[in-house]
Amino acid sequence: MPGTFDRTRGRALTRDVSPRFVDAVSSFFHTRKPDLEAARGAQQAYFTALRAHGSEVVTLPALEEFPDCSFTEDTAVIIDDKAVIPNLGHPSRDGEQDSIAEYLKDYFEIEKMPEDAKLDGGDVVFFDEEFLIGISTRTNKSGAEFLASQSKKADIDARIFKVPQSTLHLTTVFSSPRPGTIIAAEGHFEPKDFEFAEEVIWVPEEEGYAANTIGYGDQIIMAEGYSKTRELLLDHGFSITSVEMEEFREVDASLTCLSVFIG
Repeated sequence: MPGTFDRTRGRALTRDVSPRFVDAVSSFFHTRKPDLEAARGAQQAYFTALRAHGSEVVTLPALEEFPDCSFTEDTAVIIDDKAVIPNLGHPSRDGEQDSIAEYLKDYFEIEKMPEDAKLDGGDVVFFDEEFLIGISTRTNKSGAEFLASQSKKADIDARIFKVPQSTLHLTTVFSSPRPGTIIAAEGHFEPKDFEFAEEVIWVPEEEGYAANTIGYGDQIIMAEGYSKTRELLLDHGFSITSVEMEEFREVDASLTCLSVFIG
């Protein structure tokens, strides 16, 4: 199975930052206008971190008409030999997924969601042997249920739950970098929500952005500048590579937003 399942994360599908990046959708973390050139530099550092952990980085050209186009995580969910292509949750972004599907068709069977189903890949996390799918401001019930049905066709369980309105996506405040482990930001979920996990590491609410990590087993990539979370994760046995993410944070994007792992 591809990297989503075995955590090798062998190939990351990414896209260059749009020249209209400063117009990307933002509502949760926004404090100022983001800097386009700084974002491009940060993306290159991100690519370097992925390669250092063994991921091949495939980069598609920017889509000038889509300010959010570099957030490829939202545009496809890989389930075994199938790529599920969603209808994106924000109307200004719908259409970004078309060229992603065009690229993926050479490697996967393409399964497009029905018209009434909305989903962003940022609401999907693969945890151990099942998909965790969040219903959020960007993913509706139809989208979550359609993805769950595709997962079950591949004999992979799916668990659907509600993402609180205090966060944009499930992955904004949640990640699973290694088997059995969940990293979650305080203030959004309750301990009972994750009783199925062997280990839950709660990140302080004021550093909730740092709960979004990219895991390679005990090696992780996390956002730079979150000292409490860094110490917490070091104490739990992780080795850490930090990447500057401030420009992407200004438009509600996190580390995982910048790639979809396809092999």
